[in-house]
Amino acid sequence: MSSSRIIAASELQARAERDSSARVARWMLIYILVALLLAAMSLLIGTSSLRTSLEWLRSPAALSDAVLWDIRLPRALGAWLAGALLGLGGAIAQNLFRNPLAEPYLLGSASGAALGVTVCLMAADVSLSGLAWMGELGVTGAAFVGAAAGITLTLTLCRGVLQTASLLLAGVVVAFVLGAITSLLLLRSPDTWRAMQSFLLGTTGFLGWRSAGLLALVFALCLVPAVLLARGLDALTLGEDAARSLGLPLGALRVGLLGLLSLATAAAVSQAGVVGFVGLVAPHLVRESVHVNSRQLIIAAPLCGGVLLQAADLASRWIIRPSELPVGIVTACLGGSYLVVLLWRKAQRE
Repeated sequence: MSSSRIIAASELQARAERDSSARVARWMLIYILVALLLAAMSLLIGTSSLRTSLEWLRSPAALSDAVLWDIRLPRALGAWLAGALLGLGGAIAQNLFRNPLAEPYLLGSASGAALGVTVCLMAADVSLSGLAWMGELGVTGAAFVGAAAGITLTLTLCRGVLQTASLLLAGVVVAFVLGAITSLLLLRSPDTWRAMQSFLLGTTGFLGWRSAGLLALVFALCLVPAVLLARGLDALTLGEDAARSLGLPLGALRVGLLGLLSLATAAAVSQAGVVGFVGLVAPHLVRESVHVNSRQLIIAAPLCGGVLLQAADLASRWIIRPSELPVGIVTACLGGSYLVVLLWRKAQRE
Protein backbone atom coordinates (compact mmCIF):
# COMPACT_ATOMS: atom_id res chain seq x y z
CA MET A 1 0.00 0.00 0.00
CA SER A 2 2.77 2.42 0.89
CA SER A 3 4.66 1.61 -2.31
CA SER A 4 1.55 2.34 -4.40
CA ARG A 5 1.14 5.66 -2.65
CA ILE A 6 4.78 6.51 -3.36
CA ILE A 7 4.29 5.59 -7.04
CA ALA A 8 1.12 7.68 -7.23
CA ALA A 9 2.83 10.64 -5.59
CA SER A 10 5.76 10.39 -7.99
CA GLU A 11 3.36 10.25 -10.95
CA LEU A 12 1.53 13.33 -9.69
CA GLN A 13 4.82 15.17 -9.25
CA ALA A 14 5.96 14.21 -12.74
CA ARG A 15 2.61 15.34 -14.17
CA ALA A 16 2.86 18.64 -12.32
CA GLU A 17 6.38 19.19 -13.68
CA ARG A 18 5.19 18.45 -17.22
CA ASP A 19 2.27 20.86 -16.83
CA SER A 20 4.61 23.53 -15.46
CA SER A 21 7.04 23.04 -18.35
CA ALA A 22 4.16 23.26 -20.83
CA ARG A 23 2.95 26.55 -19.29
CA VAL A 24 6.48 27.97 -19.40
CA ALA A 25 6.81 26.93 -23.06
CA ARG A 26 3.49 28.61 -23.88
CA TRP A 27 4.59 31.86 -22.23
CA MET A 28 7.91 31.75 -24.08
CA LEU A 29 6.05 31.30 -27.35
CA ILE A 30 3.85 34.28 -26.48
CA TYR A 31 6.93 36.42 -25.80
CA ILE A 32 8.43 35.41 -29.17
CA LEU A 33 5.19 36.17 -31.05
CA VAL A 34 4.86 39.56 -29.32
CA ALA A 35 8.47 40.37 -30.21
CA LEU A 36 7.80 39.56 -33.87
CA LEU A 37 4.65 41.69 -33.79
CA LEU A 38 6.55 44.62 -32.27
CA ALA A 39 9.30 44.23 -34.87
CA ALA A 40 6.68 44.45 -37.61
CA MET A 41 5.14 47.51 -35.97
CA SER A 42 8.56 49.14 -35.75
CA LEU A 43 8.68 49.19 -39.56
CA LEU A 44 5.54 51.34 -39.57
CA ILE A 45 6.24 53.71 -36.67
CA GLY A 46 8.76 56.49 -37.11
CA THR A 47 8.94 60.18 -37.85
CA SER A 48 6.81 59.65 -40.97
CA SER A 49 3.08 58.90 -40.89
CA LEU A 50 1.63 55.39 -40.91
CA ARG A 51 0.23 55.97 -44.39
CA THR A 52 3.67 56.89 -45.69
CA SER A 53 5.24 53.82 -44.09
CA LEU A 54 2.58 51.57 -45.64
CA GLU A 55 3.22 53.12 -49.05
CA TRP A 56 6.93 52.46 -48.58
CA LEU A 57 6.20 48.80 -47.87
CA ARG A 58 3.91 48.47 -50.90
CA SER A 59 6.13 50.44 -53.28
CA PRO A 60 9.76 50.05 -52.22
CA ALA A 61 12.34 52.57 -53.39
CA ALA A 62 15.93 53.38 -52.50
CA LEU A 63 14.99 55.86 -49.78
CA SER A 64 12.26 53.71 -48.28
CA ASP A 65 14.49 50.63 -48.28
CA ALA A 66 17.19 52.57 -46.44
CA VAL A 67 14.71 53.79 -43.80
CA LEU A 68 12.88 50.51 -43.29
CA TRP A 69 15.62 47.91 -43.57
CA ASP A 70 18.77 49.83 -42.60
CA ILE A 71 17.39 52.05 -39.82
CA ARG A 72 14.10 50.79 -38.34
CA LEU A 73 14.62 47.03 -38.55
CA PRO A 74 18.13 46.91 -37.01
CA ARG A 75 16.95 49.35 -34.36
CA ALA A 76 14.08 47.03 -33.41
CA LEU A 77 16.39 44.01 -33.38
CA GLY A 78 19.06 45.87 -31.41
CA ALA A 79 16.46 47.07 -28.87
CA TRP A 80 15.27 43.49 -28.37
CA LEU A 81 18.82 42.22 -27.90
CA ALA A 82 19.74 44.99 -25.45
CA GLY A 83 16.59 44.30 -23.45
CA ALA A 84 17.30 40.57 -23.55
CA LEU A 85 20.79 41.12 -22.16
CA LEU A 86 19.40 43.30 -19.36
CA GLY A 87 16.71 40.69 -18.62
CA LEU A 88 19.37 37.97 -18.50
CA GLY A 89 21.52 40.11 -16.21
CA GLY A 90 18.56 40.75 -13.92
CA ALA A 91 17.72 37.05 -13.68
CA ILE A 92 21.31 36.17 -12.82
CA ALA A 93 21.62 39.01 -10.28
CA GLN A 94 18.38 38.22 -8.46
CA ASN A 95 19.16 34.51 -8.20
CA LEU A 96 22.83 35.00 -7.37
CA PHE A 97 22.23 37.60 -4.64
CA ARG A 98 18.95 35.98 -3.57
CA ASN A 99 17.37 39.43 -3.61
CA PRO A 100 14.26 40.27 -5.70
CA LEU A 101 15.41 43.92 -5.90
CA ALA A 102 18.78 43.09 -7.44
CA GLU A 103 19.39 44.49 -10.93
CA PRO A 104 22.19 44.31 -13.52
CA TYR A 105 23.62 47.71 -12.52
CA LEU A 106 24.37 46.68 -8.93
CA LEU A 107 28.10 46.21 -9.52
CA GLY A 108 28.72 49.72 -10.81
CA SER A 109 28.58 48.98 -14.53
CA ALA A 110 26.22 51.83 -15.45
CA SER A 111 28.12 54.49 -13.49
CA GLY A 112 31.42 53.21 -14.88
CA ALA A 113 30.08 53.35 -18.43
CA ALA A 114 28.83 56.90 -17.92
CA LEU A 115 32.22 57.97 -16.57
CA GLY A 116 34.01 56.32 -19.49
CA VAL A 117 31.88 58.15 -22.05
CA THR A 118 32.29 61.46 -20.18
CA VAL A 119 36.08 61.17 -20.09
CA CYS A 120 36.14 60.19 -23.76
CA LEU A 121 34.03 63.18 -24.84
CA MET A 122 36.00 65.63 -22.71
CA ALA A 123 39.32 64.30 -24.03
CA ALA A 124 38.06 64.80 -27.59
CA ASP A 125 37.25 68.44 -26.81
CA VAL A 126 40.59 69.16 -25.14
CA SER A 127 43.18 67.96 -27.66
CA LEU A 128 43.68 66.51 -31.10
CA SER A 129 45.20 63.37 -29.61
CA GLY A 130 42.08 62.96 -27.47
CA LEU A 131 39.93 63.38 -30.58
CA ALA A 132 41.97 60.71 -32.38
CA TRP A 133 41.67 58.44 -29.34
CA MET A 134 37.91 58.86 -29.34
CA GLY A 135 37.81 58.12 -33.06
CA GLU A 136 39.61 54.84 -32.46
CA LEU A 137 37.73 53.78 -29.33
CA GLY A 138 34.29 55.27 -30.01
CA VAL A 139 31.55 56.09 -27.51
CA THR A 140 30.42 52.47 -27.27
CA GLY A 141 33.99 51.30 -26.70
CA ALA A 142 34.48 53.92 -23.99
CA ALA A 143 31.24 52.84 -22.34
CA PHE A 144 32.30 49.19 -22.40
CA VAL A 145 35.72 49.97 -20.95
CA GLY A 146 34.15 52.16 -18.24
CA ALA A 147 31.62 49.48 -17.32
CA ALA A 148 34.34 46.84 -17.09
CA ALA A 149 36.45 49.19 -14.95
CA GLY A 150 33.52 49.85 -12.58
CA ILE A 151 32.86 46.14 -12.13
CA THR A 152 36.56 45.41 -11.62
CA LEU A 153 36.74 48.12 -8.97
CA THR A 154 33.75 46.61 -7.18
CA LEU A 155 35.32 43.15 -7.12
CA THR A 156 38.63 44.62 -5.95
CA LEU A 157 37.00 46.46 -3.05
CA CYS A 158 35.21 43.39 -1.73
CA ARG A 159 38.37 41.25 -2.23
CA GLY A 160 36.65 38.33 -3.89
CA VAL A 161 33.21 37.00 -4.63
CA LEU A 162 32.42 34.80 -1.65
CA GLN A 163 30.59 37.40 0.46
CA THR A 164 27.31 38.44 -1.14
CA ALA A 165 26.72 41.33 1.28
CA SER A 166 30.20 42.72 0.61
CA LEU A 167 29.57 42.59 -3.14
CA LEU A 168 26.32 44.52 -2.81
CA LEU A 169 27.85 47.12 -0.52
CA ALA A 170 30.92 47.58 -2.73
CA GLY A 171 28.69 47.93 -5.81
CA VAL A 172 26.61 50.64 -4.18
CA VAL A 173 29.72 52.53 -3.05
CA VAL A 174 31.36 52.34 -6.48
CA ALA A 175 28.15 53.47 -8.21
CA PHE A 176 27.84 56.54 -5.97
CA VAL A 177 31.52 57.49 -6.21
CA LEU A 178 31.76 57.10 -9.99
CA GLY A 179 28.43 58.88 -10.42
CA ALA A 180 29.70 61.79 -8.32
CA ILE A 181 32.91 62.00 -10.40
CA THR A 182 30.85 62.01 -13.60
CA SER A 183 28.65 64.82 -12.26
CA LEU A 184 31.67 66.92 -11.31
CA LEU A 185 33.18 66.48 -14.77
CA LEU A 186 29.91 67.37 -16.47
CA LEU A 187 29.53 70.52 -14.37
CA ARG A 188 32.86 71.71 -15.72
CA SER A 189 31.82 71.07 -19.32
CA PRO A 190 28.22 72.00 -20.25
CA ASP A 191 28.81 70.99 -23.87
CA THR A 192 29.73 67.48 -22.77
CA TRP A 193 26.61 67.36 -20.60
CA ARG A 194 24.42 68.07 -23.61
CA ALA A 195 26.17 65.33 -25.57
CA MET A 196 25.82 62.91 -22.63
CA GLN A 197 22.09 63.39 -22.11
CA SER A 198 21.00 60.77 -24.63
CA PHE A 199 23.42 58.21 -23.18
CA LEU A 200 22.46 58.85 -19.54
CA LEU A 201 18.72 58.73 -20.33
CA GLY A 202 19.02 55.70 -22.59
CA THR A 203 18.56 55.68 -26.34
CA THR A 204 18.00 53.14 -29.10
CA GLY A 205 18.30 55.71 -31.86
CA PHE A 206 21.91 54.84 -32.70
CA LEU A 207 21.42 51.07 -32.99
CA GLY A 208 22.27 49.67 -36.40
CA TRP A 209 23.22 46.36 -37.96
CA ARG A 210 26.72 46.52 -36.48
CA SER A 211 25.35 47.12 -32.97
CA ALA A 212 22.76 44.37 -33.41
CA GLY A 213 25.44 41.93 -34.54
CA LEU A 214 27.63 42.73 -31.53
CA LEU A 215 24.71 42.41 -29.12
CA ALA A 216 23.67 39.10 -30.71
CA LEU A 217 27.20 37.72 -30.31
CA VAL A 218 27.39 38.76 -26.64
CA PHE A 219 23.89 37.40 -25.98
CA ALA A 220 24.86 34.00 -27.37
CA LEU A 221 28.12 34.00 -25.38
CA CYS A 222 26.21 34.79 -22.16
CA LEU A 223 23.03 32.75 -22.52
CA VAL A 224 24.54 29.31 -23.13
CA PRO A 225 26.90 29.30 -20.09
CA ALA A 226 24.16 30.85 -17.92
CA VAL A 227 21.80 27.99 -18.77
CA LEU A 228 24.54 25.47 -17.99
CA LEU A 229 25.18 27.10 -14.60
CA ALA A 230 21.49 27.35 -13.72
CA ARG A 231 21.51 24.24 -11.52
CA GLY A 232 24.09 25.93 -9.35
CA LEU A 233 21.71 28.86 -8.94
CA ASP A 234 18.96 26.45 -7.87
CA ALA A 235 21.31 25.06 -5.23
CA LEU A 236 22.22 28.56 -4.03
CA THR A 237 18.55 29.32 -3.35
CA LEU A 238 18.73 26.66 -0.62
CA GLY A 239 21.51 28.60 1.11
CA GLU A 240 25.27 28.66 0.90
CA ASP A 241 25.74 25.89 3.44
CA ALA A 242 23.37 23.58 1.59
CA ALA A 243 25.05 24.38 -1.74
CA ARG A 244 28.48 23.73 -0.23
CA SER A 245 27.28 20.41 1.19
CA LEU A 246 26.29 19.36 -2.33
CA GLY A 247 29.90 19.79 -3.40
CA LEU A 248 29.42 22.92 -5.48
CA PRO A 249 32.54 25.09 -5.97
CA LEU A 250 30.90 28.32 -4.82
CA GLY A 251 33.88 30.51 -5.66
CA ALA A 252 34.15 29.31 -9.26
CA LEU A 253 30.36 29.39 -9.68
CA ARG A 254 30.13 32.99 -8.49
CA VAL A 255 33.06 34.07 -10.65
CA GLY A 256 31.43 32.55 -13.72
CA LEU A 257 28.01 34.07 -13.03
CA LEU A 258 29.45 37.48 -12.20
CA GLY A 259 31.49 37.37 -15.41
CA LEU A 260 28.35 36.67 -17.44
CA LEU A 261 26.42 39.37 -15.59
CA SER A 262 29.19 41.89 -16.19
CA LEU A 263 29.58 41.09 -19.89
CA ALA A 264 25.84 41.20 -20.58
CA THR A 265 25.34 44.49 -18.72
CA ALA A 266 28.41 46.19 -20.20
CA ALA A 267 27.39 45.27 -23.75
CA ALA A 268 23.80 46.49 -23.29
CA VAL A 269 24.86 49.77 -21.68
CA SER A 270 27.55 50.47 -24.25
CA GLN A 271 25.06 50.19 -27.12
CA ALA A 272 21.80 51.55 -25.65
CA GLY A 273 22.93 53.77 -22.77
CA VAL A 274 21.65 53.58 -19.21
CA VAL A 275 18.21 52.01 -19.63
CA GLY A 276 16.67 51.47 -16.21
CA PHE A 277 14.13 49.02 -14.78
CA VAL A 278 14.20 46.46 -17.62
CA GLY A 279 16.60 44.13 -15.82
CA LEU A 280 14.70 44.59 -12.55
CA VAL A 281 11.15 44.15 -13.88
CA ALA A 282 11.58 41.38 -16.47
CA PRO A 283 12.29 38.53 -13.97
CA HIS A 284 9.37 39.72 -11.82
CA LEU A 285 6.98 39.65 -14.79
CA VAL A 286 8.06 36.10 -15.61
CA ARG A 287 7.57 34.92 -12.03
CA GLU A 288 4.17 36.62 -11.85
CA SER A 289 3.09 34.86 -15.05
CA VAL A 290 4.26 31.32 -14.34
CA HIS A 291 6.20 29.31 -11.78
CA VAL A 292 9.75 28.77 -13.05
CA ASN A 293 13.02 27.31 -11.87
CA SER A 294 16.35 29.06 -12.39
CA ARG A 295 17.01 27.56 -15.83
CA GLN A 296 13.55 28.47 -17.11
CA LEU A 297 13.87 31.97 -15.66
CA ILE A 298 17.24 32.50 -17.35
CA ILE A 299 15.64 31.61 -20.70
CA ALA A 300 12.33 33.43 -20.20
CA ALA A 301 13.61 36.66 -18.60
CA PRO A 302 15.63 37.68 -21.71
CA LEU A 303 12.55 37.09 -23.87
CA CYS A 304 10.51 39.31 -21.56
CA GLY A 305 13.25 41.95 -21.31
CA GLY A 306 13.55 42.12 -25.08
CA VAL A 307 9.80 42.65 -25.45
CA LEU A 308 9.82 45.35 -22.75
CA LEU A 309 12.56 47.39 -24.41
CA GLN A 310 11.02 46.90 -27.86
CA ALA A 311 7.68 48.19 -26.55
CA ALA A 312 9.37 51.12 -24.80
CA ASP A 313 11.23 51.95 -28.02
CA LEU A 314 7.97 52.06 -29.98
CA ALA A 315 6.34 54.19 -27.29
CA SER A 316 9.28 56.61 -27.28
CA ARG A 317 8.83 57.09 -31.03
CA TRP A 318 5.04 57.38 -30.92
CA ILE A 319 4.24 59.60 -27.93
CA ILE A 320 5.66 62.91 -29.18
CA ARG A 321 5.97 62.19 -32.93
CA PRO A 322 7.89 63.35 -34.97
CA SER A 323 10.30 63.86 -32.02
CA GLU A 324 11.41 61.05 -29.72
CA LEU A 325 11.50 60.54 -25.99
CA PRO A 326 14.61 58.94 -24.44
CA VAL A 327 13.73 55.30 -24.07
CA GLY A 328 15.10 55.26 -20.51
CA ILE A 329 12.35 57.69 -19.45
CA VAL A 330 9.69 55.37 -20.86
CA THR A 331 11.13 52.29 -19.15
CA ALA A 332 11.41 54.20 -15.86
CA CYS A 333 7.75 55.25 -16.02
CA LEU A 334 6.51 51.80 -16.99
CA GLY A 335 8.82 49.91 -14.62
CA GLY A 336 8.16 52.24 -11.70
CA SER A 337 4.40 51.98 -12.22
CA TYR A 338 4.61 48.19 -12.32
CA LEU A 339 6.60 48.03 -9.09
CA VAL A 340 4.12 50.35 -7.37
CA VAL A 341 1.26 48.06 -8.43
CA LEU A 342 3.26 45.02 -7.29
CA LEU A 343 3.87 46.56 -3.85
CA TRP A 344 0.21 47.56 -3.55
CA ARG A 345 -0.96 44.03 -4.38
CA LYS A 346 1.47 42.60 -1.83
CA ALA A 347 0.17 45.01 0.82
CA GLN A 348 -3.41 44.00 -0.02
CA ARG A 349 -2.61 40.30 0.39
CA GLU A 350 -1.00 40.94 3.76
